[in-house]
Amino acid sequence: MTAAQHVAHVAETILWFLQGVSRAEGFDLNFEAQAKELANVSSLAAARQMLDAAYANAVTFLRSRSADELAKPIPNGPIMGGQPVSNIVWGMIEHAAHHRGALTVYSRLLGKVPPMPYGG
Repeated sequence: MTAAQHVAHVAETILWFLQGVSRAEGFDLNFEAQAKELANVSSLAAARQMLDAAYANAVTFLRSRSADELAKPIPNGPIMGGQPVSNIVWGMIEHAAHHRGALTVYSRLLGKVPPMPYGG
């Protein structure tokens, strides 16, 4: 994936988590189709906008759910089955961190020094 595709993939995966716990059919496991859509992403600026929008959607989703709704178990299945809906937050965080790490390694392999993500 290009850098833009990595960022867009993180954005799409945030939405995938939200949809997965909101749809009766659960998580969309057609990863091939998702990869085809991602192949069309070529603008890092557009991918960053997608990511900002995805995070805003996640905040709206989480704020609009009651504690009982967030504690409800995700239906049994291959993706987080039986875990509380709120655990998708950890899935989003882990996935974003994974791709941030990959982009950091790629940057260093190109001789660039990525900025420290944790401040100053």
